[in-house]
Amino acid sequence: MALYREGAIEPVADEGPVPVAFAEWLKDGKAPAVSLANTDPVEALQPHLGGLSLIVLHFPKFSDGRAYSQARLLRERFGYRGELRATGGVLRDQLPFLLRCGFDSFESEQTGFGEALASARTLFSVVYQPTGDGRATASQLRLQRRNVRLAAD
Repeated sequence: MALYREGAIEPVADEGPVPVAFAEWLKDGKAPAVSLANTDPVEALQPHLGGLSLIVLHFPKFSDGRAYSQARLLRERFGYRGELRATGGVLRDQLPFLLRCGFDSFESEQTGFGEALASARTLFSVVYQPTGDGRATASQLRLQRRNVRLAAD
């Protein structure tokens, strides 16, 4: 599998800490990187997030979206700011959604992954679901336009 980071078209070297499986990490909680299955409880990491520089979330197949929920919990509810990596069944077509959920690095075997990553943030001009990425949703944009028209009248 090749490692990609946002902003890089070519695969990058993985020079960071080696992620420890969640069950092993629970024994002492001191490793700076942890790898979670999509069935592992991310809530257990909350008190330790300041000491983690990398969290790897696994997609066992592309149609299993539980890691999206884990990512949003980590970023939006628990405030995790370190590297969040998607691995496993990660496809180019999922990149805009993975980025919106807070992933910033990806492991994939697909060709053309880097090119897809470079354009993923701008693929959709309007989004409908709110996330922690700060983009205004379609309903928020409509409301803003309506308020501007009302203020002009």
